[in-house]
Amino acid sequence: MNIQNKTLKALLTVPNLLTCFRFVAAPPLLWFAWFGYGNAFLWLLAFTFLTDILDGFAARLLNQESELGALLDSSGDLVIYAIMAISIWWLWPDIVHRESTVIILAITSFVAPVIVGVIKFHSFTSYHTWLVKIAVVTIGLAFFILFIYDIAWPFQVATIICLLAATEEIAITLYLSKKQSNVRSLWHVIHQK
Repeated sequence: MNIQNKTLKALLTVPNLLTCFRFVAAPPLLWFAWFGYGNAFLWLLAFTFLTDILDGFAARLLNQESELGALLDSSGDLVIYAIMAISIWWLWPDIVHRESTVIILAITSFVAPVIVGVIKFHSFTSYHTWLVKIAVVTIGLAFFILFIYDIAWPFQVATIICLLAATEEIAITLYLSKKQSNVRSLWHVIHQK
């Protein structure tokens, strides 16, 4: 089997296809936001979050966890989070202005570990720690509560969890001598040696 077929076969797994949906959804999300279709944006975004949850379950259930899958998942997350950051400025500028400090902290919690990982390992890290999973679920739910109901405190609490998750990811990057993916926690990294 040649390299091209191997790459295609590795890409065409159920979890990777679920993950790739986030890349496909990116242009329509931007289009909905640019033209002010807030409800359509939120529905499609909710579906991308669902695929984010399902890809990990599918990978474990089907025994299809891979470095490629972890990298695709982290890249897909980065694309969707960047689109969210851009789109909320277009769709809900008043809320963004009012909650700007918390939103900047939330964005920083996603960007800082990426920057530290790229500096140290010259590539994206894909840890998918338990704390990151908790942070993603809480910030996702809080995002919808903030932009549908204009209730800010869940987003503020979720941002604290995101900052804790980012701190753990940075600590993992600084601790590791070589890049790893799919680690459960800093505790597991320290105690695996």
